[in-house]
Amino acid sequence: MKRFTLCLLLPLLAYGQTTDKPKKSASSLPEGFRELKIGDAAPDFELIGVDEEMHTLKEYSKADFLMIAFLSNHCPTSQAVEGRIKKLVKDYKSKGLQLVAINPNDPAALRADELGYSVYNDSFPEMKRHAKEQDFTFPYLYDGETQKTTLAYGGLATPHVLLFDKERKLRYQGRLDDSRYADESTVTSNDARNAIDALLAGKPVPIEVTKPHGCSTKWIEKRAQVTADNEKWEKSEVEVELIDAKGVAALRKNDTKKVRMFNIWATWCGPCVKEFPELVATSRKFGLREFEFINISLDDPKTMSDVKAFLEKYNAVVPDKIKPSLKAEGRKGNAYVFNESNTDGLIQVLDPEWPGPIPHTIVVAPGGEVIYRHNGIVDGDELRAKILESMGRFFVPDTRTP
Repeated sequence: MKRFTLCLLLPLLAYGQTTDKPKKSASSLPEGFRELKIGDAAPDFELIGVDEEMHTLKEYSKADFLMIAFLSNHCPTSQAVEGRIKKLVKDYKSKGLQLVAINPNDPAALRADELGYSVYNDSFPEMKRHAKEQDFTFPYLYDGETQKTTLAYGGLATPHVLLFDKERKLRYQGRLDDSRYADESTVTSNDARNAIDALLAGKPVPIEVTKPHGCSTKWIEKRAQVTADNEKWEKSEVEVELIDAKGVAALRKNDTKKVRMFNIWATWCGPCVKEFPELVATSRKFGLREFEFINISLDDPKTMSDVKAFLEKYNAVVPDKIKPSLKAEGRKGNAYVFNESNTDGLIQVLDPEWPGPIPHTIVVAPGGEVIYRHNGIVDGDELRAKILESMGRFFVPDTRTP
């Protein structure tokens, strides 16, 4: 490996699929995408790894088998298979397997609400943090600047694996296995393992091609969609209603499936104004999950128009996902002005441990349990990490009896 100093540029990614020659597909796949066929040679690559070294295909020439695994930081399906990837590496290291993971995604092509299952986005600096925290035992390379490798290998999703033999001919490609969950007991078909075992035994691979499942590769072409989403968010209106202690008590009970973040604030409160962008960022991050940000202003009810103007300035809008649930509850939105002169009743029903000053924030799990409480300006990273800890990084199978 040779030392390389990375100059971080905005990643340039793309997304596409073809047959034999790279070309523009009629689908959403980009120019240059090539779908490898069984028997095709592994394309060369030169990519930076989280170890700050450059890695090439030739570097792994001594390995009997090479598995290229497209993984990412943000995708819940990709995160769910990390444990099984590490186990695969451990089980087959002595049998000649080298696994190399590649993150294909453009961080700028990810909407804010697509990060609701992860601590980190898919930038190179955050790849290093993610790999360290998850104790990756294999190279983790970044293809976000050019995406040439992802295009050459036909990386459709994360996760997506391709297995090459000693001559670096493709022998299997597709999913790691058939489960999108982290629990190994949910796996019923170990497709990649089966392929390795067949090659070790000198037998034909039983199933050479499967369909990868997970999060689609985030190509640079998606940046326009992200821009449009941002513009829609910034132009959306905010509905503001009056609420009393009884109304707050009903919301605080939280007899829904949603995690609810309550924040008590006011336009005249400096710390409230300072922290508000972090609360909105939190709401948007979890915008595709069962999560809602409920803000309750202590401004004079006569100044509701000022409250509305403030909330729209800071884009405290309701994510589309939870709008149907609000409608079912008979609510117009998640923004309120408290209309009682005394806050004692509000404190009693919302959080008896609230000392009185604002801002005050609590996060409540379904059923009413407080999973986070803070008086004063919140630390956004700490707040989101606590919420993610409760909601989880993976999809979880529904074990309820029908």
